[in-house]
Amino acid sequence: MTHWDVHHLPRADGKTFLVTGGNAGIGYFAAEQLAGTGATVLLGSRDAAKADAAMASIRSLVPDAKLGHLRLDLSDLPSLESAVDGLGVERLDAVVCNAGVLLEDQPRRETAEGHELTFATNHLGHFVLVHHLMPLLEAADAGRVVTTGSFVGKSAELDLDDLQNKREYQPKRTYARSKLAQMLFAFELDRRLRAAGSTVLSVVDHPGGALDSLTPSRPVHPAPDGRKFPAGLLLHGKEAGAWPAVRAALDPAVRGGEMYGPRVFGLRGEPRREPVRGKLADTELAARVWAASVGLTGVEVTR
Repeated sequence: MTHWDVHHLPRADGKTFLVTGGNAGIGYFAAEQLAGTGATVLLGSRDAAKADAAMASIRSLVPDAKLGHLRLDLSDLPSLESAVDGLGVERLDAVVCNAGVLLEDQPRRETAEGHELTFATNHLGHFVLVHHLMPLLEAADAGRVVTTGSFVGKSAELDLDDLQNKREYQPKRTYARSKLAQMLFAFELDRRLRAAGSTVLSVVDHPGGALDSLTPSRPVHPAPDGRKFPAGLLLHGKEAGAWPAVRAALDPAVRGGEMYGPRVFGLRGEPRREPVRGKLADTELAARVWAASVGLTGVEVTR
């Protein structure tokens, strides 16, 4: 396998990528890096003003960037079909399912449909979105679903009888559970795509430990506060946190069902393929999460 160089990405002229949550954080840097390949990059964001600011920031670094905004509210499941209908593209080469919320120091909240907000936004919204995007992904030569999980999701414990986190709600635990559900969905999706003979791949990535204080300054991102030691020895910034997702979207050597994360202890450094083990390799658990997601949303992702 050729060495993957995060600073010299392969060209992707003519391709189209959608990055959810592309207006800020890791999603912004994924969009910025993908824009530098010549691809068209669509930023999925609820807020048009924030998306415009992100696109202006990317163009300041990539003057010829081909960018667009898709208004996307992942917590509003019924809105996602019309959002996809408004994409205006004939095919989609990859969707990077990056957007997510962590509602620290807040009480449990529900969406208008009665779903717990973190689980709905991070997992159920992407579950439904991928369902509606599948025809566009199938229309590409080798479409990809890239799901951004989390290091904390690997050690989470899912309660399949309480996916909505009604009992003993804890924001950080709920976030970790939602990211585990996302990753299990992505692995199960790839198994189902392979069984159906699809050309679409489902790949998982996670950013490791990505801190604001280690992140390069951008107009949409505050300047680092200068305190990089000792965190810089173990963690990295959000620009580097985007590297695994970008590799998962671009690298021709990537295969479905793989996972990419930072090289050094899974926390920092250039992206590499990681072993899929533990809960992430539990096919029975993944199938049960899938069935529960179908029951909660009423959609079946693969056809």
